[in-house]
Amino acid sequence: MTKQLYQLSQDQFNFPDPQHALDDPDGLLAVGGCLSVARLKNAYSQGIFPWFGDYEPIMWWSPSERGIIELTDFHVSKSLRKHLRKNPVTVTVNTAFDEVIEACQQQRIDVEGTWITDDMLNAYKQAHLDSLAHSVEVWDDGSLVGGLYGIMQTGVFCGESMFHHQANCSKLAMWALVNWLKRHDAHFIDCQLENPYLLSLGEKVVPRSDFLTKLEQAASYKIPTTMWQAQELTAIYD
Repeated sequence: MTKQLYQLSQDQFNFPDPQHALDDPDGLLAVGGCLSVARLKNAYSQGIFPWFGDYEPIMWWSPSERGIIELTDFHVSKSLRKHLRKNPVTVTVNTAFDEVIEACQQQRIDVEGTWITDDMLNAYKQAHLDSLAHSVEVWDDGSLVGGLYGIMQTGVFCGESMFHHQANCSKLAMWALVNWLKRHDAHFIDCQLENPYLLSLGEKVVPRSDFLTKLEQAASYKIPTTMWQAQELTAIYD
């Protein structure tokens, strides 16, 4: 197998086999191309995602080990359940996508810088308009206090980022997402990379080959028409 870095063209949306990704840096497969919705659809269908910073070329990745959350493995702590009882919230989907992704961007800029560049921001906003990218929002008395967004075109929700303005509200968003996916018999959540925070919620790490097999198995899933219509989720925490 030839491992090498590929240069993508602007007008051809095909990607090389993810198994050709470099070992160092782990998972880097290609550079260049664009962030059009058509290219994003093709990338995520093959387990490839963009990740780069300001003043860097667009970089496309498929790491050798992949973080995922099996829906039945999601861990809800006693403290989170207690927090929810004391601080009830309202959960919606796709009612404030722009606000969610902008909050994700700003939270990371404030802490450590962000890979959610303005180009990425605009690309995923367009992906949302094209029904590819979706958001989960957590509200407290009408104020947006947490949320997450990601890509879903098969049975896999590919998580991109989350934020919170109040304690535990990103966890509440993830809990709501897991239950929403369960309710619709979806497969699993792609977390892309291993993350201590996500490990505490039930993330596990699998080899790229296993991930790609699971991704292929989820490809036949048909997203229900009403699943991502803008709506409030009721009785979502169980």
